[in-house]
Amino acid sequence: MDIRKHLSQVDIFTGLSLQQLDEVSRIVSDREYKKGELVFSEGDDGIGFYIIISGRVKVYKVSPDGKEQIMHIFGPGQPFAEVPVFEGSRYPAYAEVMDNSRLFFFPKKDFIKLIHDNPSLAMNMLASLSQRLKQFSNLIESLSLKEVPGRLASYLLYLSDKNGSIDEFELDIAKSQLASFLGTIPETLSRIFTKMTNKELVRINGPQIVILDRTGLEDLAEGESKL
Repeated sequence: MDIRKHLSQVDIFTGLSLQQLDEVSRIVSDREYKKGELVFSEGDDGIGFYIIISGRVKVYKVSPDGKEQIMHIFGPGQPFAEVPVFEGSRYPAYAEVMDNSRLFFFPKKDFIKLIHDNPSLAMNMLASLSQRLKQFSNLIESLSLKEVPGRLASYLLYLSDKNGSIDEFELDIAKSQLASFLGTIPETLSRIFTKMTNKELVRINGPQIVILDRTGLEDLAEGESKL
C-alpha cells in the first residue's frame, strides 16, 4: 500500500484531496523500528511528529528513582508527539515501540508549511489534540481519584468498549506494563486480578480476559463497590 493510501485512512487527513495527500506524502519519512527501540527520549528536540502504520508505541515518563509511568499507548492510525510541532519545544517524555513497528515521520518545518497552505489540516489536528486531551484528562482522574481496583476495572471496560463491547478479549499490553500504566506494581495487580476472579467478576487465562459480571465491574470502576 502506498503512502498516500495510508494517509487517507488517518483521521487528521480526512477530507484532503488527492493532490493535497500527494503534497503531504512528499514530506513523509517512512521508518521501521524494532521492538524495544526508542523513537525519541525526553528532552530531545521536537523536530516532528509521527503516525503509526503498524505496531504500537508507548509514551512514558521516568521518575528520579527510575520508576516508569506509562502516559499513553498508541496503535495503528494514531498520531503522537504533535504538541512540540506547534510549541517549538522539546519532547516531554520517552517514546518506545512495543512491537516491530512502521512509523511515518513528519518534519516540523515542512508540516507547518503544509498547514499554512491547507488550513483544513490545522482543524483536523485541533480535533485530534482535543480528543487526546479528553482521554488524558480521564486518565488523570482515574489515577488520582480511584483506588487501584477501580482503575483496573475502568481499563478492562475500556478494552471491552474498544473491541465492540464484547465480553471476551485479550490484554493489549503485558501485565507488568499494565501495572505501570495503572500506577501500581505487578504484585498488587496480580492480587487484584485474583480477587476479581474469586468474586466472579472476570475469568483470566494468561492475557485472555472474560467479563462475567459487567454490572459488578462497572460498580467497581465507579467506586460504588469494593473488592
